[in-house]
Amino acid sequence: MTSPTGQTDRIMAIWNEHLEISKALPGLAPAVSNAVDLIFSSLAASGQLLIAGNGGSAADAQHIAAELTGRFLRERRPFRALALHGNTSALTAIGNDYGYEYVFARELSAHVRPGDVFLAITTSGNSQNILRAIEAAHKSKAAVIGLTGESGGQMRTACDLCICVPSKSTARIQEMHITIGHAICELLEERLAEA
Repeated sequence: MTSPTGQTDRIMAIWNEHLEISKALPGLAPAVSNAVDLIFSSLAASGQLLIAGNGGSAADAQHIAAELTGRFLRERRPFRALALHGNTSALTAIGNDYGYEYVFARELSAHVRPGDVFLAITTSGNSQNILRAIEAAHKSKAAVIGLTGESGGQMRTACDLCICVPSKSTARIQEMHITIGHAICELLEERLAEA
């Protein structure tokens, strides 16, 4: 069955928008390299990477954690990475007892140690539960990397390192986030295999 008239054009427009935004990624390479350095230093010293996001960003958090605890491209030891929303009983209990804005901060506080890294993912940079988790990470002396969209929102100044994808489109930002996440995983795997 052929596509309805104009549907192929719409698909091409979506993909062309994706390609245009991806052309801006080289400008983010120094920040992504710094993120790899922060995470590498933590993991090499028996620290861990804690990751959180909402919705599609939660899926990205879980995806990145899975690549690190399992494997990405090569056989190697598992790396310590945890997506904070993975325990649904804790997530719903904390949301019910303390409010949804505390679901990540409370979970992070239970697991984080000085020297760990928190990767905070939000396309707007303004998710209250992410911002509270950033505060909790700083109190625990963990480094914070933000992965967000064009403006960076409130997260831009709250993180030790904030990587802002130059787009306002949630879908396109999330597509770039997983591209960045895969680059981080590949580089960590290469470096930690040699460490």
